[in-house]
Amino acid sequence: MNNHVHGGDVYHYRDCLDFSANCNPLGTPESVKAAARDSLERIYEYPQVGYQPLKEAIGKYEQVDPDWIICGNGAAEVIFSVCRAGKPKKALVTGPSFAEYEQALQGVGCEVDHFWLEEEEDFRVKRDFLKALRPELDIVFLCNPNNPTGVLMDQCLLMEILKRCRELDIFLVVDECFLDFVEEPALYTLKNVLGDYRNLFIIKAFTKRYAMPGLRLGYGLCANTRLLEKMTEENQPWNISTPAQAAGMAALLENSYVEAGRQLVFKEKAYLRERLTRLGLKVYPSMANYLFFKGPEDLFQACLQKKVLIRDCSNYPGLSKGYYRIAVKKHVQNEILVKALEEIWQKRL
Repeated sequence: MNNHVHGGDVYHYRDCLDFSANCNPLGTPESVKAAARDSLERIYEYPQVGYQPLKEAIGKYEQVDPDWIICGNGAAEVIFSVCRAGKPKKALVTGPSFAEYEQALQGVGCEVDHFWLEEEEDFRVKRDFLKALRPELDIVFLCNPNNPTGVLMDQCLLMEILKRCRELDIFLVVDECFLDFVEEPALYTLKNVLGDYRNLFIIKAFTKRYAMPGLRLGYGLCANTRLLEKMTEENQPWNISTPAQAAGMAALLENSYVEAGRQLVFKEKAYLRERLTRLGLKVYPSMANYLFFKGPEDLFQACLQKKVLIRDCSNYPGLSKGYYRIAVKKHVQNEILVKALEEIWQKRL
């Protein structure tokens, strides 16, 4: 995947309805905006180094020891800092998956192997992944549910992978940034076994759950406090701004908002899946707040002509032209997307 090519590029594609970035469809909570605004009264001061109140609030929300938490300027910074601190020499990543894993690994001179997910299996991680775990590996990255496919891993298999990694002294990083939007996230998170596996690191973010990507706030969960200390040493001391800390504290209180966004996603994803399938598109079994599908190779440009921005996934390793991802949004917005697709199809009949 090309560096720094992502969804949400509304700066190049202006005046388009953006389906390329996958955030909570309800938008940023007003309390989060207010907290960020109010914090501007303190921007003449440096941010709090160590952001202890924020860590304690995250710990309460996640039911995890605050000492097992590290925050970053978005989940991306957490990914980069765990690589800088661990300095792995050999890594394994799945393909297709999020670009920053490989980019961060290459940035520390790590050799990266790919485990290619098969379209015939709906891009699922299957049991043969266990055979790819070898003693020479230092680190493995998994995304659950995966980006861009939205496919959720079997929990029993994920635990087998974690146990096998511990046996082989492999550090396992699991990205759970989209897990908030699956129907029963508690059944799939690994945070409950953090204390038993010091080789486990979980990545999470405020970005998707609270629709606040512009403020850049992510965090990692890990019981290996020595690693967290090394990561802190690798980061610059004021990596979490005062507005980001204030917004994060306010966001963590928005439980009703999060649940309302989840319920909206469940309903609207079913609607979008049915309408895309009716058009003859191949829609994969995404469990996240977006759909991954296959269509005509020129669909991205055709949608742009309708002032609709979708995510062209052809720059993900393992994918080619014709693979796309769309966010689940509010019904009136989803209707605009469906109408645009139907008009495109009518012209081709």
